[in-house]
Amino acid sequence: MNDSTGKKYISRSQAVAARMLGEEMMIMSIRDSALFSLNPTASAIWQAADGVTPLREIVERAIVAHFEVEPDTAYRDAVELVEALAGHGILKIAAEPARS
Repeated sequence: MNDSTGKKYISRSQAVAARMLGEEMMIMSIRDSALFSLNPTASAIWQAADGVTPLREIVERAIVAHFEVEPDTAYRDAVELVEALAGHGILKIAAEPARS
């Protein structure tokens, strides 16, 4: 999903166990028992992954507003992160918002 012009909506997979430890989110994939440790920036994205908020908006609210980073750089890094986590089945990426 490399379309940089389209909106991306991310949601957390139901096939994981997640727990916040300090400022890091620990996530275990139920699919293959892989363990992931998300730093504070990635944890903020994970926690905001509601399936209805566009990724760019999540980055602006959860990353740019709290960390010293340029919006375009933060968004590119976020896309790379969510694509990697989606590849492991941790996050889901969609072109349309989730329906409630």
